[in-house]
Amino acid sequence: MSHKFDYAKFRSEYKVEYPEYFNFAFDVIDRHARENGNRVALHFVDEDCSEERLTFRDLRIQSNRIANFLQGLGVERGDRVLVMLPRIPAWWLVMIALAKLGAVSVPTATTLQPKDIAYRITRASIRMVIASAHDTSKFDSVRDDLDPVKDFVCVGEDRPGWINFWAGMSPASPEYVPLDGPRSTKIDEPLLMYFTSGTTGYPKIVTHTHAYSLAHRSTAELWHDLKPNDVIWTITDTGWAKIAWGALFGQWHVGATIFVHQYAQFRPERALSFLERYGITVFCAPPTAWRMLILEDLKKHDLAELRRCTSAGEPLNPEVIEAWKRTIGLEINEGYGQTESVLLIGTFAGMPPRYGSMGKPTPLFEISVIDNDLNPVPAGAEGDIAVRVKPDHPRGLFTGYLDDDDLNAEVFRGDWYLTGDRATIDSDGYFWFVGRSDDVIKSCGYRIGPFEVESALVEHEAVAEAAVIGVPDRMKGQRVKAFVILKKEFEPSPALARRLQEHVLSVTASYKCPKEIEFVTELPKTISGKIRRVELREREAEKHRQS
Repeated sequence: MSHKFDYAKFRSEYKVEYPEYFNFAFDVIDRHARENGNRVALHFVDEDCSEERLTFRDLRIQSNRIANFLQGLGVERGDRVLVMLPRIPAWWLVMIALAKLGAVSVPTATTLQPKDIAYRITRASIRMVIASAHDTSKFDSVRDDLDPVKDFVCVGEDRPGWINFWAGMSPASPEYVPLDGPRSTKIDEPLLMYFTSGTTGYPKIVTHTHAYSLAHRSTAELWHDLKPNDVIWTITDTGWAKIAWGALFGQWHVGATIFVHQYAQFRPERALSFLERYGITVFCAPPTAWRMLILEDLKKHDLAELRRCTSAGEPLNPEVIEAWKRTIGLEINEGYGQTESVLLIGTFAGMPPRYGSMGKPTPLFEISVIDNDLNPVPAGAEGDIAVRVKPDHPRGLFTGYLDDDDLNAEVFRGDWYLTGDRATIDSDGYFWFVGRSDDVIKSCGYRIGPFEVESALVEHEAVAEAAVIGVPDRMKGQRVKAFVILKKEFEPSPALARRLQEHVLSVTASYKCPKEIEFVTELPKTISGKIRRVELREREAEKHRQS
């Protein structure tokens, strides 16, 4: 017999205690190694279906070896280390080892191109790079621009000018003691950095402390509803903040097994077979993946062990949730948050879902929808999603963008942090996403800043000006569309459009490449000369309605 979900009681009873000292690697991974050493922590399956299982004891020993190896190279507490590795066990081992060192990891997407890499390394003063052999050439091509880097470490085959990761860590001691003593890091020391896209300028730096890794307990316990005997599979890349949400911190707080599949391209039929074959009990995927999955013959697969499904990254169409529920018998529970935070809003275990709604705020945060005067709006009215940061700034929410006072003044106003997203709240307290208050494009789970794509386009000799927006796409959520004004000596043509796409692919990440290019003679602008991307979006929406 079902019972009514008491949200007020849920908020009042759930707590996360933050001690003065905390280190995820020592206080979670090594604790599990002592108490549950033989429990499988990471189940890895590669493209060819070869498998590797690492226990918590394995994580402790191998991360100790890596920490000793990196310490021998001179990595110290507070040093920033860029990590560009695909979904392979080494990524998780490196992240744990860097936490033990008190270093700051900077996870980075493997799709980035040399120009993106050089910007990030210079902007964040990166001390060391750890990358796969497949990607070393990207760094080599811009070595002259990578002055802050003292050591380049390669995971895989030997590369000239690179230190071999496996050769360095294998002989290192399996026991590690920090140089500054066994005491753990302070909870407010920096742990990791993410670059996140904005509507203007280049990506901004979000810094998270060790408290962030502890606050993610709520993501795993409340949203994923994880238990120690669960096997969770989260579809994500190692350069996304979503990996911290679904395949690192909270999951190992609980002691669950993280399932990882390295693939070149997401294949929905294979994903369904893996859910069945490997006994996945909790599955988290972006809306793009869910939209692909429901087009498959779901009845072919026995997903009896699957008990909890979640989605995040962008709103999921209610019809997708209904189709999955109709065939599999499970809800897809929405969650909302940002690179700047842990889970902020969600549909929690036991809470009745409302299809299309993000759910309600987690107990860790006070969240409201506010107007331009920073006052909460009435039920049903649209406003900005905002997190209360005064009188106490909540753990699990970043404290500001690194060295960007202007942007911090925009997003921290009065008692609130403004997320940049718009929503409404219904009379029962459920949040309903409306859209971005800025121009960031969300495609296949990626956040894409228009300025980065526009800058890449304008570098081409044929382009005088460009504007980039996201247009609705049934599978991707949004796809990138560019409006291009050509220089006088060039004529629009499909061949030129293809050359522009190839140019973008050569200078930035593939997911930023415009899937559609429209040649125009003018762009809508404000009096001060800023491009009105909102007007371009409205034009596209009108075309969509008429088609």
